[in-house]
Amino acid sequence: MNTERIDAIANAVLYEGYLLYPYRPSSVKNRQRFNFGVLYPQSYSEAQTGSDAWSMQTECLVQTGSETSIEAKVRFLKLVSRSTWKLSDPARQPARTGVYEAVPTLEVDGKVFASWQEAIECEVSMPTCNPDSLSTAPLEWKFALPAKDETELLRNTDGRLVGLLARRQEAICGTIESSALPGADGICKLQVRVKNLTSFDVGAEVEDEARQVGRDSGLMRSLVSAHILLGVSNGQFVSLLEPPENLSQLAASCQNIGIWPVLVGEEGQRDTMLASPIILYDYPQIAPESPGDLFDGTEIDEILALRIMTMTEDEKAEMRNIDTRARKILERTETLPMEQWTKLHGTLRESPKDLRLLKEDVL
Repeated sequence: MNTERIDAIANAVLYEGYLLYPYRPSSVKNRQRFNFGVLYPQSYSEAQTGSDAWSMQTECLVQTGSETSIEAKVRFLKLVSRSTWKLSDPARQPARTGVYEAVPTLEVDGKVFASWQEAIECEVSMPTCNPDSLSTAPLEWKFALPAKDETELLRNTDGRLVGLLARRQEAICGTIESSALPGADGICKLQVRVKNLTSFDVGAEVEDEARQVGRDSGLMRSLVSAHILLGVSNGQFVSLLEPPENLSQLAASCQNIGIWPVLVGEEGQRDTMLASPIILYDYPQIAPESPGDLFDGTEIDEILALRIMTMTEDEKAEMRNIDTRARKILERTETLPMEQWTKLHGTLRESPKDLRLLKEDVL
């Protein structure tokens, strides 16, 4: 699957809601993050009476032939808990017996280190399959990501150890299930389901604070911003938004749960689909005027950039120190050239679809 042309779209989905303006952990909207495409562990979801999803499903139509092959990739973020620890008795060598104290923030020579939830990108690919084989023997592909612990020593300019950053990843496991239902005229209905089967002890706490702790713990074992990329060789996907008239009823019968598939890539190409937790049109595009990610596709770049410029120095320092991606947003915004600001102010464009409809109306 050649995803070079659609990486920008897929990454926009992947990081939507990752960190919102004002890009500081102290803001209310950043204390409970990641609202799109979260697959919690099954046991956690069931304890919440199913209000939090543990699986997602996409169904779409494929025009197939004897040599058609299908591939699927599941992409998501895995959270990394970053905690900050202060050494009570700074030493020149890594302390074996020193006492570390957990602190919200630690300042070292003017740089502030803070506890936070980072994220790493993950991708799980299924083996390439023939739709005929999927119709007779559905494929279940298991995946597992191990737990991981890392520490980063923090030293001052004198070389003295003053603290450390501890990063923790929890283990995650799940399955990708794929099947196909053949139909007339070489059209098959493809189904792909993703399940989070990670073991998780929900506990019996019912207090609000305990629920939040439980949610945070559940998120550490979740597939965050999960979406599916589908590719086909020697075949074509059928748009579910604008299917041919003879396939409209079959397209309407496709059941998509938690995600929706759209065609992506060059206009008119039908070899790649993105099943996204955010509803998109076929062939979505990133505005060429956009200078970079802001993690909020529902907002206007100019407004967000102007708001960033109004932040106080203390607010910018908090934004700069909390997350590498937030720091890049700040640095990019503060160095935008005037011609880029002019482009952000507004652009009028007509899509080929609009022109086609206008021509039809005239005729």
